[in-house]
Amino acid sequence: MGVIVAEAKLNQNQGIASKLHARLFDAVCGGSLVYNTCWEDPAVDRLALELAPDDHVLVITSAGCNALDYALIGPERIYAVDANPAQNALLELKLAGIRGLPYEDFFRVFGEGHHPHFAALYRATLREQLSAPARSWWDERPHWFATRGGARSFYFRGLAGTFARGFRAYCSARPPLKRALDTLLAAPDLGTQRSVYDGEVAPRLWNRGMQWALSRQLTMTMLGVPGPQHDELKRQHPRGAGGFVRDAIDYVCRSLPLTDNYFWQLYVRGHYTPESCPEYLKPGNFARLAGGLADRVEVHTTTVADFLHGHDGNISKFVLLDHLDWMHEPALAEEWEAILTRARRGARVIFRSAHADPWYLERLRVRGTRLSEQLAFQRERARELSIRDRVHTYAGFHIGVVPA
Repeated sequence: MGVIVAEAKLNQNQGIASKLHARLFDAVCGGSLVYNTCWEDPAVDRLALELAPDDHVLVITSAGCNALDYALIGPERIYAVDANPAQNALLELKLAGIRGLPYEDFFRVFGEGHHPHFAALYRATLREQLSAPARSWWDERPHWFATRGGARSFYFRGLAGTFARGFRAYCSARPPLKRALDTLLAAPDLGTQRSVYDGEVAPRLWNRGMQWALSRQLTMTMLGVPGPQHDELKRQHPRGAGGFVRDAIDYVCRSLPLTDNYFWQLYVRGHYTPESCPEYLKPGNFARLAGGLADRVEVHTTTVADFLHGHDGNISKFVLLDHLDWMHEPALAEEWEAILTRARRGARVIFRSAHADPWYLERLRVRGTRLSEQLAFQRERARELSIRDRVHTYAGFHIGVVPA
């Protein structure tokens, strides 16, 4: 009897903790800019999606980088959908910059993360192209791009950027670690990179304090990771969320070249370079987007389910990021029902997860059967591509195909 009471009390405490984490995440992330850049590798997505000229693509906006990347392939239409208006305001600002700024100014804003005359550019060229909600958002934040200095880059703004700024300060206070990181990012080949990481970076980086910080829910919240996803990381990894993050960074630094890994280069430096940046920031691709490809991107502030309920046409490609991990079963069932209703025959759905085999694939029932039976999952192809993912912070990458 005592064991039963103890288990019931433990479950009750876990339930209270989960509710507190959910409230914390909503309070911190609700209406805030969470992601100032996308943390999903579009090079992997392109291979998984097999984009074609007649495709209609639904992608969760995040920071908009990947919607612009897909536009360069030339699908007929891209619907960037996000329930967070701040994320869509960022994509709208990028689209306005593509249409209204010379490349040099555009790269200073979104490549370097600052422009000394941003406020004037915003008032004269960008503001009038924004929707009313996006205009209201940026009217209060022109200083996000207008100030210069390492810790003042736009890429140290927003929730994830705040954590990156804290990491930068942590490294600056430890000159040997900072020098080791600079050497790591400049390594000319993978062998040198691995040697520098193992010998100079890892021993200085992975101390007890760093492991403790990465295991905290508050840290994960600042990185845009909700409570359920954090709990999943703790369940599946013997050393919890901190151990999972360390394994991911170990793999990136030991197995993938950092010279063109603009994700981690940005996180440490706070800016892109012409040699290491997303495709939309390269001169030729910027010109193609400005020449008309950017006009194929539509921005919608709503949920995926509500967008699909109100959409008349069919979608051939879905990019759901990792947001399925965030959702409870009724909302998941509604979203998947909407996806299957609007999906073309042979449509592809890609998503990432904190778990290699997320619970909803087998437990969620849609149209009377398990979700895993509603699509043909390309598991081997997904595993092959996930090895090449330059971000590498998700345990699972999934490619599902709607039956033809």
